Amino acid sequence: MKGDETMSHDIIPYADAIIHMIEESRLNVLKSVNAELIKLYWRVGEYLSNESSKSLWGSSFIDETARRIRENNPEIKGFDRRNLYRMKQFYETYKDNEFVSPLVTQISWTNHLLILSNTKSMEEKEFYIKLCLQEKYSKRELERQFGSCYYERYLLSSKKTASTMLPENIKNGFFDKYVLEFLDLPDGYSENDFKKAIIQNLKNFLLELGRDFSFIGEEYRIQVGDTDFYIDLLFYHRALSCLVAFELKIDNFKPEYLGKMNFYLESLDREHKKPNENPSIGVILCATKNDEIVEYAMSKSLSPALVSEYTLQLIDKKLLERKLREFKELIPENKTDILNK
Repeated sequence: MKGDETMSHDIIPYADAIIHMIEESRLNVLKSVNAELIKLYWRVGEYLSNESSKSLWGSSFIDETARRIRENNPEIKGFDRRNLYRMKQFYETYKDNEFVSPLVTQISWTNHLLILSNTKSMEEKEFYIKLCLQEKYSKRELERQFGSCYYERYLLSSKKTASTMLPENIKNGFFDKYVLEFLDLPDGYSENDFKKAIIQNLKNFLLELGRDFSFIGEEYRIQVGDTDFYIDLLFYHRALSCLVAFELKIDNFKPEYLGKMNFYLESLDREHKKPNENPSIGVILCATKNDEIVEYAMSKSLSPALVSEYTLQLIDKKLLERKLREFKELIPENKTDILNK
């Protein structure tokens, strides 16, 4: 019996390797099927676009085409009037875009439809296509990012105040305002309530931060001298190859918060950072902040830290769009390259 148990235990890595191959193959099949579907919809859209412009049917060309398909081939699904118009719109939207055209087969049709219906400019469409490619969003996750005004917040975050020690490409990986509507916190909540709610909703919190963040721990203990200190939340950022410490504050930003964060980052770099990793980054997440106070506090800071706000409600999209227009008027060059994140 013991011999059988040993053999069973020894065979685990081989079985796991085969399971990994099977799962990888299944994923490749799904990707292949999706790519073929998108190619089909593109070809149909191209055909409808070209033929409708010269058809004697005029504006009813697509309606009549859909009726013909339905009556003669009722077993074919997904090619009704509405979807044919979507395919035509899909092709016409991206046909002249050299950046998007090679990428359209890499995200799902459902996400394409969400992007087409929830964006206005080509710049915004490109942003969400790149974001979907990078983050591998499901339909629900992409819907959430539209609801949280991810695009507007990303662009507006370029004006946030951060330490001069924080390179521009690293600043781009963080928001000036985080939307945490999923926490469902009660009135009068404490910092401990805030932290517990994030841990209980960690999947959604990581969706807001970005998939490059990996959670390490809460109340992460560091020891300096003979005294223990605790960092609220500690993450690792794979793309930046560094530890990221989050301090949670339910009030307005105070300059002394920065001193505490600098202390934590120094300890992380001396005692916890690995030789191949970059210096640790700190995020002080506050309910509110005065930009002028933050700027004064950061002006002499030699530590890679930044101050961000959070909100527990979805932000009014029209308000953010207005702010974004004002911001673009001041700074024509805006950051839209999600690949920098």
